[in-house]
Amino acid sequence: MPRSPARSRRAVAMSVSHSSRLNKLVREQYVRLPQDGLVQVTYVWIDGSGEGVRCKSRTLDKEPKSIEDVPEWNFDGSSTAQAEGSNSDMFLVPVRMFRDPFCLDPNKLVLCEVLKYNRKPAETNLRHTCKKIMDLVKDSHPWFGMEQEYTLLGINGHPYGWPDNGFPGPQGPYYCGVGADKVYGRDIVESHYKACLYAGVKICGTNAEVMPSQWEFQVGPCEGIEMGDHLWMARFILHRVCEDFGVVATLDPKPMTGNWNGAGCHTNYSTEEMRREGGLKHIEAAIEKLSKRHDYHICVYDPRGGRDNSRRLTGHHETSNIFEFSAGVANRGASIRIPRQVGQDGYGYFEDRRPAANCDPYAVTEAIMRTTVLNETGVETKDYADH
Repeated sequence: MPRSPARSRRAVAMSVSHSSRLNKLVREQYVRLPQDGLVQVTYVWIDGSGEGVRCKSRTLDKEPKSIEDVPEWNFDGSSTAQAEGSNSDMFLVPVRMFRDPFCLDPNKLVLCEVLKYNRKPAETNLRHTCKKIMDLVKDSHPWFGMEQEYTLLGINGHPYGWPDNGFPGPQGPYYCGVGADKVYGRDIVESHYKACLYAGVKICGTNAEVMPSQWEFQVGPCEGIEMGDHLWMARFILHRVCEDFGVVATLDPKPMTGNWNGAGCHTNYSTEEMRREGGLKHIEAAIEKLSKRHDYHICVYDPRGGRDNSRRLTGHHETSNIFEFSAGVANRGASIRIPRQVGQDGYGYFEDRRPAANCDPYAVTEAIMRTTVLNETGVETKDYADH
């Protein structure tokens, strides 16, 4: 029997959060109130999972003009899986500032590193070492662009827009699709895009992906440490936008088993010499170095040492096999793809298709630099503390 309209409305209501059904127009009257020169600053950091983001806000007496104007703060690390209750204070060290698309100007979003009580980086503060590596290789001017795939879920954990007791039609019509029967949640995607533009995040595109309710946005080009900073803030803004709409964005690399695409974070990369005429030989040399360090990269390309990616990198659904390294021109089934235009021009960039959607961009970009510029080999990393 066909489902009644009332039952359909109840099913949709159950798939979004209670908070999303509050009257947003009421909130608007408070957002627009004058602040008399005071500024709300929201501190954002990566929690003990290495995947989640947390935030809290404070008032400053005037608008900060640079990151140096934002003071350090602290939080209870025992509530974020980053410390024990007996010694729980953690430091928040501001590193990059953005405009706040939720509370609007002059308010700010501030990305922070997390330090422990002894001022050493927290275990999931991978930015600390990434920054050191990026400083070492700055003369190579590394550019990155990362393609963040994600899947929209209802609050019940089921892909948003999918039938309650079944599956949508097979993959094919959904990638870059248009139409109510092909895409789900475009309002969320476009709101996220605008929010990132307002914030100053270097978002450069978006599209619907192969699996229904799966989307992608791209951030870049970013140089050095900027890549991780901008992608993490884009992720925070995505989660906040989804909160307003009452749905969940998951970065799980394989949210649905079966004949459905997984979710990656393809990483496009080049150095200055790769971008010059004749740069293809430098691209090929970098790929050769990566081929000899495949196991190391797989271990750092998801937060669980490759276990998450093992569900995604099967050699099917536009992925390579996790146990084998491969490269090719325009080959989306390879570990490394050289775009066809780059092959024709003889210079440009290449794409590492192995990073999982839930990767830490600091870990990914650091690993690429260690291998391709600092010429590290094997599974161990070198300590450059004395440099």
